[in-house]
Amino acid sequence: MNALRQKAIEGLQEGDTFEIKRTFSEAEIIQFEALSRDHNPVHSDVTYARSKCFDGIIAHGLLTATLITEVGGQLGWLASSMSLRFKRPVYVGDELTCVWKIIGIGEGDRAEAEVIVNNSAGQRVLLAETTGFIPNDAERKLLASMSIDEF
Repeated sequence: MNALRQKAIEGLQEGDTFEIKRTFSEAEIIQFEALSRDHNPVHSDVTYARSKCFDGIIAHGLLTATLITEVGGQLGWLASSMSLRFKRPVYVGDELTCVWKIIGIGEGDRAEAEVIVNNSAGQRVLLAETTGFIPNDAERKLLASMSIDEF
């Protein structure tokens, strides 16, 4: 069991902070393009991407945002809203670091988190806020009985 899921089982608290790293390959960008049907050529054609002043093809913003859903999924967080601000392009091979911090937990297990995603140069590429529901006692027991692979 991975550390994120283990923390969800133990119980999430205000101030809990989680960090993951991820690097997207060109193949993953192509897969996301097919799945999302977002065929903007900035994601697949270098010449076109350069005509838009990018250094090469860029990852879809929502592909970058999957770092948020990766953490949330491991935590059993059921999102009710997300606000995303894309600050810089993400290129093939950029190592991304996603830092997710729970900034509040209220009644009914409703929670808020802020998320910062930086590239390998330490530049912010995505800023986000998300609200949702954290696992209650019964759900944490169910999570403990499930087996998931370490990523």
